[in-house]
Amino acid sequence: MPWLLSVIFIVGSFFLIKYREQAGDMIGEADWMRRVGGVYNLLIFVAVFLFFFGVAGLTGTTDFFFGWLKYLIPGGTRRAVETGV
Repeated sequence: MPWLLSVIFIVGSFFLIKYREQAGDMIGEADWMRRVGGVYNLLIFVAVFLFFFGVAGLTGTTDFFFGWLKYLIPGGTRRAVETGV
Protein backbone atom coordinates (compact mmCIF):
# COMPACT_ATOMS: atom_id res chain seq x y z
CA MET A 1 0.00 0.00 0.00
CA PRO A 2 2.82 2.55 0.59
CA TRP A 3 3.77 2.35 -3.08
CA LEU A 4 0.25 3.47 -4.02
CA LEU A 5 0.60 6.65 -1.97
CA SER A 6 3.99 7.30 -3.59
CA VAL A 7 2.50 6.94 -7.07
CA ILE A 8 -0.35 9.26 -6.09
CA PHE A 9 2.23 11.84 -4.94
CA ILE A 10 4.11 11.60 -8.25
CA VAL A 11 0.97 11.85 -10.40
CA GLY A 12 -0.46 14.57 -8.14
CA SER A 13 2.70 16.64 -8.46
CA PHE A 14 2.44 16.44 -12.24
CA PHE A 15 -1.15 17.66 -12.17
CA LEU A 16 -0.30 20.32 -9.59
CA ILE A 17 2.26 21.80 -11.97
CA LYS A 18 0.00 21.38 -15.00
CA TYR A 19 -2.99 23.06 -13.35
CA ARG A 20 -1.14 25.45 -11.03
CA GLU A 21 -2.98 28.48 -12.41
CA GLN A 22 -6.40 27.04 -11.56
CA ALA A 23 -5.18 25.76 -8.18
CA GLY A 24 -3.51 29.10 -7.40
CA ASP A 25 -6.67 31.01 -8.25
CA MET A 26 -8.65 28.67 -6.00
CA ILE A 27 -6.22 29.08 -3.08
CA GLY A 28 -5.67 32.81 -3.45
CA GLU A 29 -2.53 34.77 -2.64
CA ALA A 30 -1.52 35.62 0.91
CA ASP A 31 1.10 38.17 1.94
CA TRP A 32 3.58 35.53 3.09
CA MET A 33 3.46 33.82 -0.33
CA ARG A 34 5.04 36.86 -1.97
CA ARG A 35 8.34 36.04 -0.23
CA VAL A 36 8.68 32.84 -2.26
CA GLY A 37 7.52 34.39 -5.51
CA GLY A 38 3.76 34.16 -5.23
CA VAL A 39 1.21 31.41 -5.09
CA TYR A 40 2.24 29.85 -8.42
CA ASN A 41 5.88 29.43 -7.37
CA LEU A 42 4.77 28.05 -4.01
CA LEU A 43 2.71 25.42 -5.81
CA ILE A 44 5.75 24.51 -7.91
CA PHE A 45 7.83 24.09 -4.73
CA VAL A 46 5.12 21.90 -3.19
CA ALA A 47 4.88 19.81 -6.36
CA VAL A 48 8.65 19.28 -6.51
CA PHE A 49 8.69 18.25 -2.83
CA LEU A 50 5.80 15.80 -3.40
CA PHE A 51 7.55 14.36 -6.46
CA PHE A 52 10.81 13.75 -4.59
CA PHE A 53 8.93 12.34 -1.60
CA GLY A 54 7.04 9.97 -3.92
CA VAL A 55 10.23 8.78 -5.61
CA ALA A 56 11.94 8.37 -2.24
CA GLY A 57 8.95 6.39 -1.00
CA LEU A 58 9.12 4.04 -3.97
CA THR A 59 12.85 3.46 -3.60
CA GLY A 60 12.83 3.29 0.21
CA THR A 61 15.21 6.22 0.67
CA THR A 62 13.00 8.58 2.65
CA ASP A 63 15.30 8.41 5.70
CA PHE A 64 18.29 9.35 3.56
CA PHE A 65 16.65 12.28 1.77
CA PHE A 66 14.41 13.65 4.50
CA GLY A 67 16.22 12.54 7.67
CA TRP A 68 17.70 16.00 8.15
CA LEU A 69 14.19 17.42 8.69
CA LYS A 70 14.03 15.88 12.17
CA TYR A 71 16.81 18.24 13.23
CA LEU A 72 14.62 21.23 12.36
CA ILE A 73 11.82 20.12 14.69
CA PRO A 74 12.49 20.89 18.37
CA GLY A 75 12.85 17.60 20.23
CA GLY A 76 12.77 15.60 17.03
CA THR A 77 16.01 13.78 17.80
CA ARG A 78 15.07 12.68 21.33
CA ARG A 79 13.80 9.17 21.85
CA ALA A 80 10.46 8.46 23.52
CA VAL A 81 12.24 6.87 26.50
CA GLU A 82 14.18 10.07 27.18
CA THR A 83 11.08 12.26 27.04
CA GLY A 84 9.02 9.97 29.28
CA VAL A 85 6.25 9.49 26.73
